[in-house]
Amino acid sequence: MFILGWKVMFHPFYISLTDIRFNDKEKSIEIAQKIFWDDLEVALAKTFDTKVDFMNPDSPNRLEDMIKKYLLMHNQVTINGKRVKLEYLGYEIEDDAAWFYMEGKALEKPITVEIYNSLLVKEFAEQQNLINFYIDKKPKSLILYKDKTSGILKF
Repeated sequence: MFILGWKVMFHPFYISLTDIRFNDKEKSIEIAQKIFWDDLEVALAKTFDTKVDFMNPDSPNRLEDMIKKYLLMHNQVTINGKRVKLEYLGYEIEDDAAWFYMEGKALEKPITVEIYNSLLVKEFAEQQNLINFYIDKKPKSLILYKDKTSGILKF
């Protein structure tokens, strides 16, 4: 029991959380993604073949550009058969993770939503990406991972 407890305590887990909210008034989706920034450092370093220090970047503008490209490359949302153009808005750090924000505009109310999310799955085989899509405060959820990077929600 002691050995198992020790393994659980020190074995890393890999998960991200994505909340997507449909804003009926603005006809848009608002996306907030919570990602452990040390895992994102690994992904950015491998993707852009450079050393990345999230907390003390040599160039904050270059880091922001890498984050934007990475997130837009690994996130796609299709609503009612039409791919949504996502715009990266920025991020804020919260302890050992960070919240990243994006949005998509000029949308009709979702009936079917296809979500592609391949965040960190190339770097971490155990990575799981939990997606919550909200319409009128009622969420539907998906868990995406290495062998299943997309899923469909029906409202």
